Amino acid sequence: MDVFDKEKRSKIMRNIKGKNTSIEIKLRKLIYSLGYRYRLHYASLPGKPDIVFPGRKKVIFIHGCFWHQHTWCKRGSKPKSNLEYWLPKLKKNVERDKKKQEEIMALGWNPLIVWECELKAKNREALIEKITSFLEEEE
Repeated sequence: MDVFDKEKRSKIMRNIKGKNTSIEIKLRKLIYSLGYRYRLHYASLPGKPDIVFPGRKKVIFIHGCFWHQHTWCKRGSKPKSNLEYWLPKLKKNVERDKKKQEEIMALGWNPLIVWECELKAKNREALIEKITSFLEEEE
């Protein structure tokens, strides 16, 4: 059962942003501090990747664990109420993510997914390693 009434939950969900989220901004600051420069939300690429490195032909998608169903994270768990609405919606998100990644690769670009839970302070060094090895690897 939801802890909020239907009206309050609806208001909360309406206020969720699609871009320039707190996790996006946190990752962008980290990448910038590592000395990398990037472009944002390239509309000419499938899925409008969150962070784009045109010279390297690499993109980063930042995924919220719930919205993109991160299976290795407790935040990626299934909702407990209104399943007839949520399960198809979340499944469609995952399918769309996969399709957009395939389309990007077909264009010769290399995608990387960074999960919301990877931005936690205790994961910082592992995330830095993940990003730098992704950006520095040769095609």
